[in-house]
Parts: sequence; structure tokens; C-alpha cells
Amino acid sequence: MSPIQIPQSHRPLILICIMLALFIGAIEASIVATAMPQIVGRLGGFALYSWVFAAFLLSQTATTVLFGKLADIYGRKPAIIGGVAVFLVGSLLSGFAWSMPALIAFRFLQGLGAGSIQTVAVTIAGDLYAPRERLRIQAWLSGVWAMAAIAGPIVGALILEHFSWSWIFWVNVPVGILTIAGFVLWMHEEVAHKPHSVDYAGAVLFSISVSALLLALTESATLSWTVLALLAATFALFAAAFLVQERRIAEPMISLELWGHRLIARANAALLLGTMTLIGITSYVPVYIQTVQERPAILAGIPLSAMLFAWPLASATSSRILKVLSTRATLRLGGALIPLGTASLLFVTPTTSPAFMGFGPAIMGFGMGLLNITCVVMIQGTVEWSKRGSATASLLFARSMGNTLGVTALGAILNIALVWFATRNGAALDAEQIQALLGSIGNVLGNGANPELRGALDGALRMTFWGMMAFSLIAAALASLVPIPELEALSADTHHQSAPQPIREPEARTVSAA
Repeated sequence: MSPIQIPQSHRPLILICIMLALFIGAIEASIVATAMPQIVGRLGGFALYSWVFAAFLLSQTATTVLFGKLADIYGRKPAIIGGVAVFLVGSLLSGFAWSMPALIAFRFLQGLGAGSIQTVAVTIAGDLYAPRERLRIQAWLSGVWAMAAIAGPIVGALILEHFSWSWIFWVNVPVGILTIAGFVLWMHEEVAHKPHSVDYAGAVLFSISVSALLLALTESATLSWTVLALLAATFALFAAAFLVQERRIAEPMISLELWGHRLIARANAALLLGTMTLIGITSYVPVYIQTVQERPAILAGIPLSAMLFAWPLASATSSRILKVLSTRATLRLGGALIPLGTASLLFVTPTTSPAFMGFGPAIMGFGMGLLNITCVVMIQGTVEWSKRGSATASLLFARSMGNTLGVTALGAILNIALVWFATRNGAALDAEQIQALLGSIGNVLGNGANPELRGALDGALRMTFWGMMAFSLIAAALASLVPIPELEALSADTHHQSAPQPIREPEARTVSAA
């Protein structure tokens, strides 16, 4: 492990900066999800609704691995500062968006910065604290999501009531500036300068392949079979080229050997399917509450708040749970709670109470919290410092990719189901009229909303909940398949005994605080 020279009095200052960086990303998710119906009402273009989330998640997913690699090569400090700066520029421009396409473009820029924030912030925390301390520190970092879960919907509703919707994005700017100043003042690194080859070609190939997949999923209800086939071919071609690129160069963006490690691969697969499930709470449950149930934005934030509060609660109590259960049992418990909570969404109706709408997401969040923190500690305890950025990036990549695939797959289900339900249940609606109605959120919400379309939205959103259920069952199955020997070794480490043998590489630098 790399030697770390940090005065005890300075470690909390750096930890505060890490938490602030994570906070601006976390509160952005909850605010935007709660406010999107009103934003779309001003800008129009409801048919592009899912792309506001998908653009952010796509760029975040594409850059998560790249920033993890850059942090290993050039140091954590420039990677985290650069990421926060890009995120703030994207936030500032999003507030000036004049149309849905413009907002989508600026959200893409936001996502580029977010790819650095999550990866490098969690990696720095792993650098600063010994393995036996990481469970406690990761619980604190998860607490950031609890604060954002409480503050996000409330702040979002207050901003929409008293200010322009632009402040939904601009609220991040002062916090981000303070974060950058903190890293500049208190964090210093001794980086060993040596020649490196950054795999930018791999990043481009990966981005193109995922973009083709994303577009095919999101627009599957409207694109012709010819265009869908072309997109599928583009995805296959660039994905194959990406794999060839990663195998042939000395310093790939993704270390296939590292990612092929049984523990890392299976833990990441479970997280990917888990986040594919939970992104539905962020993206589509608020839509159901505001469009089908016709409730205000602040009530639409209840399920998201419940999920985001339960996640860090699970992290905070994970050390006690691990003292009672084995690591294997804890991991399986987390996986099993996700479909248990998702099942509650299958029973919602237009008159379901707001409290019940938050019950299932709370269970889902608690399960995902247990699953996530166990995987984080396992993965960070399996690799050396000089590969920890890439290993942590693999975990966050899996979560980001799960968000990306989840929001697009559920969006595809929603688009297809909406056309089917509307044409089946509303004789007065045809496909062209549906698209026209979706062009303005005002025709979907109250104040003269078309009742046939609201009924169609009810049925279509229920189908997205069934899609979430399918993802959650696969996630639970994958969690049970994480290799038992490595889990038992982690359990011993949790009780201050032995840790898994790490993947070793020569040390290159020292991290210190001023």
C-alpha cells in the first residue's frame, strides 16, 4: 500500500471536501428529478424527457473509467479539481438552457464532471484511511446522500415556488467553488513523473458504442427497424474495436485482467442490475405521482427521499449487521431487499397514499446500501494503491452503466407501452395525437389534461415498474454468486484479522495534506 503522510488534524478537512464534492452531485439528482415536470412544462419536449437523465448518465459513465485511470497516473488532486470545475460549468449553462435539446447538451457536460467527482472522491477516501476504517468512512460518505435526499426535494420545491427553475442548477456553483478551494489548500501529492500513455482512443470507442446502444433503447418506439439495425451494428462494431484496443495497448483505459477478477466482476454485475432498478425511482416514480395521481412536486419527491435516506442508513448500520451476519449473508440480504421493495410498486394506483409510495423505495434503498458498501470495501481491499483508482472506477462504472441502461431500457418500455395503452384504451387517440400531446407537459398534467392519455400513462408507467422488478430479481441472484472465499476473507478483515491478498504493482507517489 502506498505510504500516506497526513496530519491527523488535516484528514477531516480533506474528508469534508470529499463530502462536499459528492453532495453537489447527490443533491443535483434529487432536485432535477423532482423539478423535471415543471422544467419540461417551460421548455416543452416531453418526448425527450428521459434524455435529460440519459445524457448526464451517458457522459458520466463514459468518463468514470477514464478519470479513474487519470487519477492513478497523474494524481487524485488534478482529477478531482478538474471534474468539479467541469461540473460547475455544466450546471451554470444548464440554468441558461433555452430548449430541451440545449438542456440535454449542458447536462451531458455536467455528466463529464460527475464522472470524475464520484470516482476520485471515493478513491481519495480509500487512500486516506486504513482498511479497517473504510467501512466507517464509507458510511459517512453515504450519509451525504441522506442529506441530499432530505434537502433536494425541499430545496427544489422552494426554488420552483419562489425563483426561476434555473436556480435548480445554479445552487451547486457556490458549494463547488468552496470544494475546489479546499482541495487546493489542504491536499498535496508527491507524484512520480514518468511517461504514460492515456487511452483516449479507448474512451472514444467506448463512448460511441454506448451512445449507439443508448439511442437504440431510448428511441426504439419511434425508429424504423432499419435505423435500429444500423445502431445495433454500430454498437457491435465499436464495442469490438474497443475490446481489441484494450487488449493491444500497454496502458488500457479498462484493465481487462483487473476487471476479470472474480470478486470485482461479480460484485460489479450485481451493482449494475441493482442500479438499473433504482433509477426507476429517480426517473419515473415522480412522473407517476405528478401525472397520474396529480399531486404536487414536493410529494413527488417522497419516494426518492425515502430511497436516498435508507441507502446511507444501511451503510451506517452495516458494521453492526456484519457483526451479527457473515459478509456473504449481508450481501445476500441486501440483494434480496431490492426485489422485496420493488414489489410494492406493482400495487400502486392513482389513489395510493404518498406514504405507501415511499415504503417500497425505502426498502430498496436499504438493500442497495448494504450491497454497495460491502462491494466498495471488498474491492478497495483487494487492490494496491496504484490500481485503486481504476478498481474503484470499475465499481462506479457499473453503477453508472446501470443507471444509463436502466433509464434507457425503462424509457423504451414507457414509450412502447404508452403508444399501446393509448391506442387500445382511448379510441380518440392515435399515434400522431399521442406524440403531439407529449410535446407539451401541460397536456399531460392537470388543468385540462386528456383523461385518455392519463389512463395510458397509468398503464405505461406500471409496465416500467414490472421492468424494474425483473432487474431487481437478477440483481439478487447475482449478489448470491459473489465468490464465497473472498467474502469470508473480507469478513475476517472487518473483524480486524486478515485481508484478501491484493493485486500488486510498484508504488509511484505519496498523498499528503498541507
